[in-house]
Amino acid sequence: MQDTAPVLEVEGLGLPGAGLRALDLRLGAGEVVALLGAGAGAVLAVLAGQARAAAGRVRLPGGPPGLLPPPAALFRNRTVLENLAPGLAGWPAAERPARAARLLARTGLEGQEGKRPPQLSPAQQLRLCLARALAPGPALLLLDDPLAGLDPGPRRALALEWRSLFRRLGQAVLLTTPEGAEAMALAGRLLVLEAGEVVQEGPPQALYDAPATAFVAGLIGENNRLPGTVLALEEDMARVRLDCGPELEARLADAGGPGSRCIVAVRPEKVAVAAMSAEELGEGALPASLQEVVFLGPEVRLVLGVGEGGVLVARRPPGGRLPRVGGPAAVAWDAYAAFAYRETPMILSP
Repeated sequence: MQDTAPVLEVEGLGLPGAGLRALDLRLGAGEVVALLGAGAGAVLAVLAGQARAAAGRVRLPGGPPGLLPPPAALFRNRTVLENLAPGLAGWPAAERPARAARLLARTGLEGQEGKRPPQLSPAQQLRLCLARALAPGPALLLLDDPLAGLDPGPRRALALEWRSLFRRLGQAVLLTTPEGAEAMALAGRLLVLEAGEVVQEGPPQALYDAPATAFVAGLIGENNRLPGTVLALEEDMARVRLDCGPELEARLADAGGPGSRCIVAVRPEKVAVAAMSAEELGEGALPASLQEVVFLGPEVRLVLGVGEGGVLVARRPPGGRLPRVGGPAAVAWDAYAAFAYRETPMILSP
C-alpha cells in the first residue's frame, strides 16, 4: 500500500446480514483498491450512507465519498451538460464551465454535451455516470460493480481506460466487481473476502501467483482443479494422490494433513504439453491424451484427459508441435506452481 495520508479508515466493520465479521481497511490518497467476495457491496453501501453497520468504526478524513450512480439514475430528459450541473453546484459559478469541460474531456465525452442519455451508447452512459461522480471533487470514489451490463469487449477497454484516468487524477477509489480479471485491470490492491473475513490482500500479481485459498485461486484467474487426498506433508510441499489416479507434489496452501481431502490447483499457462510419453518428458510428467484444441487468436487452449476421468486445461501460444487429438501426450509443471488447498465447493462468483 502507498505510504500516503488516508482517505478512508475502517476498523472492525461488522455486517452480520452480509456475512461480514470484522473488516479492517485503510485506503490512501491515490490508491485504487478492489474489494471482492460476499459482502463487498454491503461495505460500499455502509460507506455511502445507504446502510448501517452492526459494529465497527468508519473514518473519512476527506469528507463524504462520491458514489458512481447507475445509468438508470441519469436525468433522461436533460443533456449531458445538464446532468453534471448538480455535482458542480458546490464550485464557484465562474469555475463551473471550465470544470465541466475538463470532466467531459477526461471521461471521453467531448462533443456530446448537447445529447441526452438515451442518445448515448451504454459505454457513454457509464462515462457520464463517472463524470457526475467526479464533479464534486470527492477525495474518495466508490464504484459498485461499475461496468455491469457492458459487453465483454467494451467492458475490458473501459476498465483499462478508467485505470489510467484514476492514476492521472490521483483519485482514490474503492470498488467491487465479481470479475477477478476486471479487478486486476482496475486496481493496484485487492482484498478478497471469504467466510466473512479478508483471506488475502495484496497486489494483483501476488494474489494471482500465490492464492491463499481455492476460492481466491478461482476468483483471480482460471485454474485447473484436481481433487485428491493428501498422502504426506514435507515442509512447504504436499504429496497428493489425485482421484484420477496419479500421484504428484504441490505447494502446501491451506490443505490439511495426511488423509484429508484436497484440491490441487494449477494455472493453465503453467502446464507444459508435449507430443511424447511421460517417461520421455521427464520426472514428474503425467501421461495424458489430447481431447480438444481451441484456437483463440493469441493463444491455443488444449483440453487433455489425465488418468481415469481427469480433465486438464493448458494454454500456449499458437504454433509449434502439438500432440495429435486422441493420441498420446504428456503434461508437466513445476511442483511449486501448483497449490494444495482444502477441498471446498467450487464457487463461480461471490
